[in-house]
Amino acid sequence: MVGGGRGDIEETLAAGRRLAQAGYRIRLYRRPGHPMPPSVDGPWDWPTLERRDRLVPIGSTALTITPAWGLSAAPSRPGPYGRGGPWEEEVADIETAYGPDRVLHVSLEEFARTLSTARENRERLREGGVSARALGPGLRAARRSGDVEKFRIAFRRFRAFDRPNVLHVFATFRPDVGFAREFPEAVQTGPLWPGRADPKFAPRSSNRFPEWVWYASPASAEGIAGDVAAGLASAAPGSHLWILTPRPWKLSLPGSGVTIVSAPVRPTEWAARFARAQVRIVTGSRTLLEAMELGGPFLYFNGTLGRGAHTRRHRPEKLASLLELATDAGIPRSLRRDLADFARGRRVREIVRRAVRGAEGWSKFPRRWSVTSFAPPYDDAGALLERVAAAMGRADARPSDVVRTVRSGLRP
Repeated sequence: MVGGGRGDIEETLAAGRRLAQAGYRIRLYRRPGHPMPPSVDGPWDWPTLERRDRLVPIGSTALTITPAWGLSAAPSRPGPYGRGGPWEEEVADIETAYGPDRVLHVSLEEFARTLSTARENRERLREGGVSARALGPGLRAARRSGDVEKFRIAFRRFRAFDRPNVLHVFATFRPDVGFAREFPEAVQTGPLWPGRADPKFAPRSSNRFPEWVWYASPASAEGIAGDVAAGLASAAPGSHLWILTPRPWKLSLPGSGVTIVSAPVRPTEWAARFARAQVRIVTGSRTLLEAMELGGPFLYFNGTLGRGAHTRRHRPEKLASLLELATDAGIPRSLRRDLADFARGRRVREIVRRAVRGAEGWSKFPRRWSVTSFAPPYDDAGALLERVAAAMGRADARPSDVVRTVRSGLRP
């Protein structure tokens, strides 16, 4: 896990599922005596694959999928922070077995984190607690001290943008021109969809006691949980709030209408509960994309920092990108305001009640989301991966040529 949540692993597995469905042979290779990094074994929704601790080439080329290759799989290097990633030796084995000029590495980067260096620096200060009034002087000081340029150099270095056989995929809802201009090696695409929409899990209209499902990953989720439960109980007596959290939960919520699960659940159980929920509360990027893929109402909470007047959102770029998409789709302003305020931990009880009752914009919550800012196959990261894999299967395939083609925005 790069970011600490389920998203890094689940996104990698989503890529594996997509390629397996397209007929590609998937293997999970780990050297003998190398334990898996924490949490990799799941339980997860694994694609059909072979686990191997010995590497025997089965073709003339290979394609690897990793989250943030520069952090998780790059080789060790001299200098500060030069330790390689936990998969560096496996990558070295693969390049030795096939030849370094016959392996293409796909690096799945953080969803919607496509900020220019200037915007990234602003976010660094904002999340660090710098007030809006002090942001201007802080940004000017950072430019004078060279911090902005240091970040640009470090980002390029530690994301391994200099590697000609690494394809950096930055999935998002709409491309950022400033980020593309500053980092032309970064390939922006539409989302890598989970591929979990299944009609058999459709909500049952006859269910008298609806259930809300919440993936409560942020520690600050406990700060709004009481208001979520109270708002639901007052607007829909008899309804149930089912909370899945990857961390120990300290807050006790009264009543029998709340279930808190802090142990891993089977993927099939999660898929069924999530699909049948009346409303979903999501976080990060993977559960957000699951909710969008299924369609229907959801709320987003990625955590907050600070307290009182100093409360600020954690990593808000995913929601900001979603709200831009919602604006383009003509979604009512009242609904966009509810999504934005809930993400800040504001008006929680009121918004929950409005969602239950289908008030105003909630009755028009989209059943389908369209990402139209990219030309195919760049509108769907999974479709692009299939094209890249097909290009690598050609007799004359060279990873550097494929990467160069994709970075240029052409069809591989």
